[in-house]
Amino acid sequence: MTTLNPSMTVICPSGILNAESAASFEQQLISAMQSNHGGELVVDMSNVESLDNAGLVSFMSALNNAKQTSTRLRICSAPPSVRIVFELTQLDRIFTMVDQFPVAVAA
Repeated sequence: MTTLNPSMTVICPSGILNAESAASFEQQLISAMQSNHGGELVVDMSNVESLDNAGLVSFMSALNNAKQTSTRLRICSAPPSVRIVFELTQLDRIFTMVDQFPVAVAA
């Protein structure tokens, strides 16, 4: 977890988000939102190889938590193998997904 400024935190998961790793990932997301209440949480998916149902459940839980804490949740740099999972489940309509890490954040 990286805090770029007082109102933005970036999480960079890697590998496979599945039943084995989802609980830890979900806790990391929720912890970031609680420490950055009302800010922005960016999940950089560039190092994630694949995502299954358990990984999606983690994102849904995080989205519910984001609404409760007034946190803006964005997913960026999802590789095609991950993005297709969001598209097939139509969750790309619910989550804010951007192709690249926000330029304003990197600057």
